Amino acid sequence: MTETRGWQAWWPRRIGWRLALGFGVLVALMLVALAQAIFQIHNITGVTQRFATGDMQRLLRVQALSLQTEGVGNALIRLINAPLESRVKEYADVDERNRRIDGIVESLASDMHDDDQAQNLQRLVQWRAAYAEAFIATADEIEAGNRDGALHLLDERVNPALKSMLVESNALLSRERQRIETRLEDAQMLFDRVALWVAGLSVLAVVLAVWLGVRTTRSVVGPLATLERAAKRITNGDYTSPVPTTRTQEVDRVGQALNTMTEAVAQRERDIVHLAFHDPLTGLPNRTALLKPAADAGAAPNCLALMDLARLKAINETLGYTTGDTLIVQTAERASLALQQAAADGLIGPSPVVARLSGGTFAAAFCAPHRAAVEALRERIEMAMGAPVHCSGHSVDLSLNYGLADSGDLSQAGAKALPVDTLLRNAEVALHSAKRAAMGFAWHSAAQEAARLGHLSLLSDLRQAVATSQLQMWLQPKFSLLTGHAVGTEALVRWQHPTRGFVSPAEFVPFAEQAGYITMVTNWMLEQALRTLAAWAPTHPELSIAVNVSTRDLQHKGFAERVARMVEASGVPAKRLRLEITESGLMDDPTHSVALLHTLREIGTPLSIDDFGTGYSSLAYLQKLPVSELKIDRSFIDKLDQSPGTQKLVRAMTEMGHGLDLMVTAEGVETEAERETITRLGVDVMQGYLASRPLYGEKLQAWFDALPAHTG
Repeated sequence: MTETRGWQAWWPRRIGWRLALGFGVLVALMLVALAQAIFQIHNITGVTQRFATGDMQRLLRVQALSLQTEGVGNALIRLINAPLESRVKEYADVDERNRRIDGIVESLASDMHDDDQAQNLQRLVQWRAAYAEAFIATADEIEAGNRDGALHLLDERVNPALKSMLVESNALLSRERQRIETRLEDAQMLFDRVALWVAGLSVLAVVLAVWLGVRTTRSVVGPLATLERAAKRITNGDYTSPVPTTRTQEVDRVGQALNTMTEAVAQRERDIVHLAFHDPLTGLPNRTALLKPAADAGAAPNCLALMDLARLKAINETLGYTTGDTLIVQTAERASLALQQAAADGLIGPSPVVARLSGGTFAAAFCAPHRAAVEALRERIEMAMGAPVHCSGHSVDLSLNYGLADSGDLSQAGAKALPVDTLLRNAEVALHSAKRAAMGFAWHSAAQEAARLGHLSLLSDLRQAVATSQLQMWLQPKFSLLTGHAVGTEALVRWQHPTRGFVSPAEFVPFAEQAGYITMVTNWMLEQALRTLAAWAPTHPELSIAVNVSTRDLQHKGFAERVARMVEASGVPAKRLRLEITESGLMDDPTHSVALLHTLREIGTPLSIDDFGTGYSSLAYLQKLPVSELKIDRSFIDKLDQSPGTQKLVRAMTEMGHGLDLMVTAEGVETEAERETITRLGVDVMQGYLASRPLYGEKLQAWFDALPAHTG
């Protein structure tokens, strides 16, 4: 551990510095090895040069000295035995050899660095001097013609001197050879040392390179492996373990970036989870959070109240979505506070949950001992909503509709709470029931569930009913109060189900309109009405058929074009097909409705306002509508003869209609007294059971056949 810390003390933190250090050391070792090799090669070159220019030349001179010494004796013998006329040549040969011997001795004397060799050379010089004296004496005897004397001097003085010179020269040669051998051995040793140095430095460089490589690799791979493990933890969703610091600066920077990224990703995930389970406007839990199983199985709620903010759509369209959002936030705050207070007072169980589902719809899930506690809670919520909300310069009341659902009597042993999604579904059914009945709240019941399932089944069968002509078009005649003659009919849809029998329009039309299936019914009714008008054309072209148009039809962009195509394909004059639009349907989207009605009027179809008096239209708005008939709702006609106040309303509506050049029709006339009253009030046309019930089949044909012929 101490050694490792020692390495870490000087080991660079940056990878670049580590690589530079490693390569620098390797390059330095290579330069040292190269310098050592050059130096030693230079030494070897010097030794070789000295051997070639000094030792070898000296060896060659010593060998030449031996050869000349041996040759001079032979030259003297030839001189002694040579005739007189050849002696000059032999003298020249002997003198040349003597000069060479002198020259070699002189050169060796200047190039001797060894004491033993110098002594040998000194003795050689001494014997050379003895030889020179003996040679001169021998030459005198030769010149004197004393051959025997000359031979005697040769044997006694010359040859011993030459022999001694040869001995000394051979000694010099032997010593020189030994010297050369020693020099060669030294050179070989030097070469071996150079090779050893180079090999050692090479091995050291390889070992250092391996060590640096391993060290650098570990210092990089180890931290990178740490980063890889950290990245895998992040991938697996573990954001709690930060990347540890290392001794590598670059890796630490990446690790810091990963830690920063981890914190950012973790925060984003927390934000995403919060958005996934909470409503961004109110901060309340959303539908997903409400339906999420509770961690504590004992805390499952046994009651659920579904609350819907009334008139939110109208408020958004009239006062703007900012005002609508303010109302939603206020509703959320007040409802949450009311539930918390109820829980604190012990009215309901602890930890109630208030969630916003969509739009102005909220759900409160809680535990309650009985329904009376739930209704008391509803009253508290109503009290909390009592104060109006002031926003954008307007004072707006908060009104809620409630759908209540529970799991039954949980006080019984073994009772178990229903799942939250089941409670929510039951509360939705109860809320719809409360809205249909115009009640503030309603409890879920088995009858509602059965009715809901029945409606779903009917809607599933409705498409098949249109395709297989299970629907029927009944016609209810309309009569002029002035002449008593029929002026047209209103088409009423009926459904003869193959298994359920007769299905009332009140059972399927509202749900078909909610589900968007009503357009199929409207198209079918238009086709049937145009087919009937085409059949009536030869005998009674004055009659018209009025077809009711739903709110969904008015909202459809291509409705006017579709009517135009159907009228053109039938060949029936457009003025004989009347379209009835309810007053409330027109007020859902006044601007679009006015534009659509003008488009329909341009086609040529007359238009009627149905159920007039039940909506909120104004006189200024009616002036903009291209309608030709005003139909007073049956609620004003019922027992009209007995209600003076209602008579005043009907007279006002009739006079208003006439003031707008509209034909006024009274619906639901069932008694003679009602007929006489509307006649007196100035109504133009009557429709109801008193004049005729809706007709179909043979009865319709009989009524049609009984009509007086058209006179043009």
